[in-house]
Amino acid sequence: MTTEGFRVLEEKSLIEYIKATPSLASKLGNDLENLKVKEVGDGNLNFVYIVISPSASIVIKQSIPYVRCIGESWPMTKERSYFEATALKRQHGLSPKHVPEVYHFDRTMSVIGMRYIEPPHIILRKGLIAGLEYPLLAEHMADFMANTLFYTSLLYLTTTQHKSAVAEFCANVELCRLTEQVVFSDPYKIAEFNRWTSPYLDSDAEAVRNDKILKLEVAELKSKFCEKTQALIHGDLHTGSVMVTHDSTQVIDPEFAFYGPMGFDVGAFIGNLFLAYFAQDGHAQQGNDRKAYKAWIIDTVADTWNLFYKKFTSLWDIHKEGPGEAYLHEIYNDAELWELVKQKYMLDLFHDSLGFAAAKMIRRIVGVAHVEDFESIADLSERADCERRALDFAKNLMKKRRTFNTITDVISTAQ
Repeated sequence: MTTEGFRVLEEKSLIEYIKATPSLASKLGNDLENLKVKEVGDGNLNFVYIVISPSASIVIKQSIPYVRCIGESWPMTKERSYFEATALKRQHGLSPKHVPEVYHFDRTMSVIGMRYIEPPHIILRKGLIAGLEYPLLAEHMADFMANTLFYTSLLYLTTTQHKSAVAEFCANVELCRLTEQVVFSDPYKIAEFNRWTSPYLDSDAEAVRNDKILKLEVAELKSKFCEKTQALIHGDLHTGSVMVTHDSTQVIDPEFAFYGPMGFDVGAFIGNLFLAYFAQDGHAQQGNDRKAYKAWIIDTVADTWNLFYKKFTSLWDIHKEGPGEAYLHEIYNDAELWELVKQKYMLDLFHDSLGFAAAKMIRRIVGVAHVEDFESIADLSERADCERRALDFAKNLMKKRRTFNTITDVISTAQ
């Protein structure tokens, strides 16, 4: 498929492309005669290559003009690569320890060249399935979310800066519409690509489609997603978009980035931790019932929110007399009022995060794109049991999210 100078790269043409691109060739030490190329894209949309020279390695990601996991019958703009490259650069600037550096971007070819996140980094989702603990995960993710969300919001920016950034990312409309469809619409109706662990969850999927209260709640969340331009959000911050080691956390794949509700990022990450939690019984083995690991996941959920709260409000305190125009210092300089402002803002953000967490969980069980946490459970009956517990929790969370005041309250309903 070719459009306006675009062509899909494969191994041979990718090598030629790199040789003709100095910014990429130099990162490989200009040692280009024995390049090794490995296609590693296991996602739904793109091709991802690791390119290895004798002296260095890089990653090349190319967006193609259709949904890869479906085929050319589902067209998709390749312009998403522009927003991914732009978001990566901005998020790297705000959280350099947790976002890979971009070396090269070619808008015509939809090609991003970036730092290779070297072994032993693995996708977090795979680590959670394997039962591996990451003691710094909550700290690192809280740091990433606090920095990228605070510094791109009106708590830090002027309205002029903020509106300019909102306008730029508004053009990422096609991927936003994809999220609207697969997260907030398809699971609640008969849709072509919906699937679930049938026949075990047939009645559960039907119950979602017939739940009037759930539909009212998801409509409100969809409205927030479409209309609330709080900050530059990653837009797809699940455990498959994070690479980890024992002491490193790297956030990748922000092609869904746009100015939206902060809670969508926080909720996506927490919701996927809960999915991992509910999947653990399906991965238990003789001699390892995974109970201790489930406790670690729950602790990580709590730590993620609590550390995010602490880091985010700390940034806000530091910059309360700064350029941010949401709460002008000359109006909110009373100490008691300042605390009330923060408490209300963070409670609203907490409730948003819980709602979006629930929506993300539901779509992964009865929607189009499922998660390996459950899919890797071979026994379908056992898989369905795990999914049903997660689905019931998510439905309850969405409906009752405003009644929770702390993450501990939420966790108590999951155990």
